[in-house]
Amino acid sequence: MPLLGKIIKKAIDVGGQIAETNDSPSQLQQTMLRELLERAKDTAFGKAYAFEELLRSETLVEDFRSRVPTFDYKRMKEAWWHKTIEGLPDISWPGTPEYFALSSGTTGNKSKRIPVTQEMIEAIRETGLKQVLSLSEHDLPDSFFEKQILMLGSSTDLKEVDGHYEGEISGISASNIPFWFRGYYKPGEEIAGIDDWDERVEAIAKKAPEWDIGAISGIPSWIELMLKKVIEWNKVESIHDLWPNLAVYNSGGVAFEPYRASFDSLTSKPMLYLDTYLASEGFLAYQARPSQNMAMQLSLNTGIYFEFIPFEQKYFDEYGSPFPEAPALSLNEVELEKDYAILISTVSGAWRYSIGDTVKFTDLERAEIKITGRTKHFLNVVGSQLSVAKMNEAIQELEERFGAEIPEFTVGAVQREGEFYHLWFLGLGTAKDLNAQEVSEALDELLKTKNKNYRVARSKALKGVDVRLITAEDFHRWNAEKKQKGGQVKTPRMMNEESLKEFEHFLEA
Repeated sequence: MPLLGKIIKKAIDVGGQIAETNDSPSQLQQTMLRELLERAKDTAFGKAYAFEELLRSETLVEDFRSRVPTFDYKRMKEAWWHKTIEGLPDISWPGTPEYFALSSGTTGNKSKRIPVTQEMIEAIRETGLKQVLSLSEHDLPDSFFEKQILMLGSSTDLKEVDGHYEGEISGISASNIPFWFRGYYKPGEEIAGIDDWDERVEAIAKKAPEWDIGAISGIPSWIELMLKKVIEWNKVESIHDLWPNLAVYNSGGVAFEPYRASFDSLTSKPMLYLDTYLASEGFLAYQARPSQNMAMQLSLNTGIYFEFIPFEQKYFDEYGSPFPEAPALSLNEVELEKDYAILISTVSGAWRYSIGDTVKFTDLERAEIKITGRTKHFLNVVGSQLSVAKMNEAIQELEERFGAEIPEFTVGAVQREGEFYHLWFLGLGTAKDLNAQEVSEALDELLKTKNKNYRVARSKALKGVDVRLITAEDFHRWNAEKKQKGGQVKTPRMMNEESLKEFEHFLEA
């Protein structure tokens, strides 16, 4: 084995041991909350909610959540962040942020501007290092630790606006990689700075034979397209024909399972698939150990304090935002296998802030989670209460039953002659002679077995399921049409009726 690879791996092993702590997840989080309050006590937000007084409380956690209401982006911006965006200092975090992360999530709405402080950049780096250290838990050869890492995110060519820089969080993170990592980082600063996604991928395809990639990181849909382009450009059968040492793929942003079959078709060697949870608001979790279900460990002591609202309809408005006084639980109060909406308080000045994701805990002792969906992506027309997690499970079983690849899909409720139907668009990754009616019936039956509320709804007000078979490329063209291609962009798993009609017209054009 290469000597350098052994040295690096040994350093990672030692680093992993040093990183261990005897504190429980709950203790780490209580310490994190106290640190956040201490650092923000003299900000406008800290004074408004009397953080200095809170810090003297013997029941800090309880008093914090009773005194500070919950926020979403709209409430946080209208009450506080509009001043931060205007350049005023010390609003919800000391100083003024150098960066703002642009995010429209999966809604396609006007971009949000989320503060990204220097402390948050350091926290993202620290969590990223923890993930690197966790590689010692996996059975990887020494030589792997000498290979290059391809990170395909947003452009690092950030836009300067009124004294700060704006871009998507992956571009901000890539533009701030530590100096010691630059020798391993691909595609490199020049290609990463290309704003047009198609041009950037073409540049990667041209350079690919010169690189020795061991790991890839990025959102599955766009990594898949990139791999296909690289394979096609270089006229090879598999990505391993070009990068024989490719061993690890770090997924993130969306559930990976719907893409697994597509990824397997592009590789010819076994791959280690790991999950990460990098949101515009911070690096929330990472896969710290081998796990069949790709569960992720919350990043407990790197600038984020977590709370969890039971995901019940009575606690959320029609847009998926929690009501200001919605009850929240601390880490030591949650239960296994129940859906919760995440609240975070961070070193970027977000406070009890709903990022719109839902998770379930798979291991309480290790504080491990899986993302189950979005608070606003919970199809509840006529009481079906169908979550994205159950949709992903059903789609995966459809793939197995019909031998098809279905990496992309979206669904919504439509009315026809006064009756409600679920309209599905399934994006096939490979050409397949499928019967839409057979697929529709199979999907309907699968969902009935997975969700009792859906089963009840189908026996009453939900009259049927209509499946349209299209290609995954149709979704990519749609994103390009909406000028949302690459980077942090995710296909919306649910659309309202108006968006579905717009999508239908696009497909018919």
